[in-house]
Amino acid sequence: MELNNKQLRRLNDGREYRAMTMRALGDSDAMIVEGYATTFNQPYLLYDGRDYRVMEQVAPTAFAQCDMTDVIMQYDHEGRVFARNRNNTLALSVDTTGLKVTADLGGTDIGRQVYQEIKGGYTDKMSFGFVVAEDHRTSTMDYNTGVETVLRTITKIKKLYDVSAVSIPANDMTSISARRYADGVIDGIKAERLERDNKRKKLILMLEV
Repeated sequence: MELNNKQLRRLNDGREYRAMTMRALGDSDAMIVEGYATTFNQPYLLYDGRDYRVMEQVAPTAFAQCDMTDVIMQYDHEGRVFARNRNNTLALSVDTTGLKVTADLGGTDIGRQVYQEIKGGYTDKMSFGFVVAEDHRTSTMDYNTGVETVLRTITKIKKLYDVSAVSIPANDMTSISARRYADGVIDGIKAERLERDNKRKKLILMLEV
């Protein structure tokens, strides 16, 4: 899917998107779906390449000061809103597992349609949009394989924007956002390696004089 100008602006403004799962609760007439936007201290893969691997995890402190005053639920992060926490059709709660999302989709025609798609398994991927306030990275090198693994830990999320059902998960903003972040990390590693190599070469030349 090709991103439109609005989606590109969101990514350029620092908004990130990650995958999540939701399921329909079928034990009542209410059209309720629920799932976890993220689970704490559970690393997940953002990028796996020949020389680099980028992982990410969310710390239990991440949502302590997060702005979740008006989070909405949409389709592909666009279009009509079919649930939001401001009118109590979207509930967000932090527990020991992670950030739990519960949505009542019975209030609009499109919401009821999305509920049936989730219940029937036609739509089984979700993602959420947010902005990171603080994070840190650690890096480890496997000298047997030559692969460097970077683990990003998100310690503080500034704002949570939306939760969305995703039509084409392989090519949506979630994948593009994750790859953008991973590319930035890899570019940084390459620059650091180049700087270290240049310093080492200069030191060798100085010692040879």
